[in-house]
Amino acid sequence: MKTGIMLVDDHRLFRQGLRALIDASARMEVVDEAGDGREAVRMAGTTKAGVVVMDVTMPSMNGIEATRLIKAERPDLRIVALSGHAERRMAIEMFRAGASGYALKEKPFEDLVDAIDAALAGRLYCDELLMEGLVSDYIALLAKDDQSPIHQLSPRELEVLQLLSEGRTSKEIAFELDVGVKTVDTHRQSIMEKLDIHTVAGLTKFALREGLTPE
Repeated sequence: MKTGIMLVDDHRLFRQGLRALIDASARMEVVDEAGDGREAVRMAGTTKAGVVVMDVTMPSMNGIEATRLIKAERPDLRIVALSGHAERRMAIEMFRAGASGYALKEKPFEDLVDAIDAALAGRLYCDELLMEGLVSDYIALLAKDDQSPIHQLSPRELEVLQLLSEGRTSKEIAFELDVGVKTVDTHRQSIMEKLDIHTVAGLTKFALREGLTPE
């Protein structure tokens, strides 16, 4: 029986190409696709996939937050990040969110297969380009994160922050999250107070720096 794969990436052409490679393999098949993290979270409860191949930087909801929410609902699902960013901080955040692997888009398809196999076997996989210095970076990041303001934000505040940084209005965010405009404004005020950043431009720079939203 083939392993079911869910593809999550905001570039449709990339998904089509990757799907062709996966479906041509003997052991895997794509059973679901999502164009962003929010759509993936909605699909997670019913998907027949055993592994989610997740992009990291996507509009609406990034792969880190989507991974965190999916693992909370479906801890049985294995998640492998497939990223265009060879950045150790992003890899660390994906692993902290619950991912089992971090592969790079620039590498051969066989590397992604290795990452999926490792995830199914209950092992962690990280691309060799990121392995050097990863442990020391992780220790340093843990020490820094004790004081990092981003970890003061709730999951919903992180969602609002990403959408604000993408230029969405309060009304658009309210529609996206299915909440009232006043609720969005309350979250925005709370975010600004917690981060001590009082302009949307400042919040956007912060979100870009933290990798919450694609550049």
